[in-house]
Amino acid sequence: MKPHYRITLIYLIVGFLWIFFSDNLVHNLFFFDNDTMTMAQHLKGFFFVAFTGTLLFFLIRRDFNRLIRAKERLIESYNQTMQGWIRVMDMRHKETKDHTRRVTEMTLSLAKRFGITDYKELENMERGCLLHDMGKIGIPDSILLKSGKLTSEEWKQMKKHPEIAYEIMKKIDFLIPSIDIPYCHHEKWDGTGYPRGLRRENIPLHARIFAIVDVWDALTNTRLYKPAWDEDRVLQLFRQEAGHHFDPEVVELFIRHYEDLKREVAISNRREWEDNNE
Repeated sequence: MKPHYRITLIYLIVGFLWIFFSDNLVHNLFFFDNDTMTMAQHLKGFFFVAFTGTLLFFLIRRDFNRLIRAKERLIESYNQTMQGWIRVMDMRHKETKDHTRRVTEMTLSLAKRFGITDYKELENMERGCLLHDMGKIGIPDSILLKSGKLTSEEWKQMKKHPEIAYEIMKKIDFLIPSIDIPYCHHEKWDGTGYPRGLRRENIPLHARIFAIVDVWDALTNTRLYKPAWDEDRVLQLFRQEAGHHFDPEVVELFIRHYEDLKREVAISNRREWEDNNE
């Protein structure tokens, strides 16, 4: 039986039984004069309201908790599906192994320093980080795994991956709040980015924060098309690109907390390694 039918039926049964037995008790056993009878009827009504209100509270809470547990199982199923997508992307694009995990952890740490502390916002941001390269599933291997420089036509194809991610995610209600990073992390502060050429604060804040972490990880790790850069060179690039590629405020915050951000990612990496080798 559906919850609203069950609760209504229980309420009606309890109500009828209460009226039947309480009326018999009042009229036949204890009370004789009209004033006492009236007071007894009032007390009976008060007790009925209190009792049925308490009963409804526990019945509704039980069904509500059941719905919460079902929602939690559904969210866990979504998260497991997301992790499956991420593993597929990592297996396909091997030189970026662990890239997704690193940039997610560092982006969330940087976001908290930026003042983002709401749990739900951070959760949506985390999903956006995890799925930032989802659109690359629509890019041919001949382009995605090419070791040399891309041709202009190949680069044109590669630049479609944010729009591919957007087209996938906009049809999934669960992922819509996380769409900003996959869709906008290649936009640039001065409007020269892609896919829409957004400028300055028109670029979503989540994407602005993620962009610098994504570039940091790409430059400090070896890729098919380039060797790893040393950290000083990367930080100098960020200083030069503040106000051009990156939000200057995000660059300043990233550089100021750089050592702490690195340390937090390293600690997380060590914990994950220990968990996997227990």
